[in-house]
Amino acid sequence: MRSRYCAFVLEDADYLLATWHASRRPPDLAFAPGTKWLGLEVRDHRVVDAAHAEVEFVARSRQAGRAHRLHERSRFVCEDGRWSYLDGEMK
Repeated sequence: MRSRYCAFVLEDADYLLATWHASRRPPDLAFAPGTKWLGLEVRDHRVVDAAHAEVEFVARSRQAGRAHRLHERSRFVCEDGRWSYLDGEMK
């Protein structure tokens, strides 16, 4: 989760797409211009089984002078020893 947050901060679309599960990966990513990321708080994590886990987080940002919060419970899957972002539920 932290590495994906850093990739959003750095606008590293290649990393984000590489860590997105192929079944749910978008064809490309666009970043909102002028977004300033302010912090990540990991609130909870849960191992579902050896190949599935969930992470609840809040990411804060500012865009055009307005504060935003992204609160999500993300699902990850491990295949061939590599974790990928599957999807998330907004809170």
